[in-house]
Amino acid sequence: MSAHDWQKSSYCQEGDACLHVAVSTTAETVHLTESGDPAHSILSTTPATFGALLQALKRNNRC
Repeated sequence: MSAHDWQKSSYCQEGDACLHVAVSTTAETVHLTESGDPAHSILSTTPATFGALLQALKRNNRC
């Protein structure tokens, strides 16, 4: 992928469709990528926005 220290989602099963998360060295940016993406596209956001996404998913029992 890239020089980021990627962590695979604990919800990932076998196969190519796994979410990977990395935090920038300054902890100001959260990076997301999907292992099945041949172009290795990276979505970047703030920790607050990523946290809000996780909270919304948990409220809706999606993770």
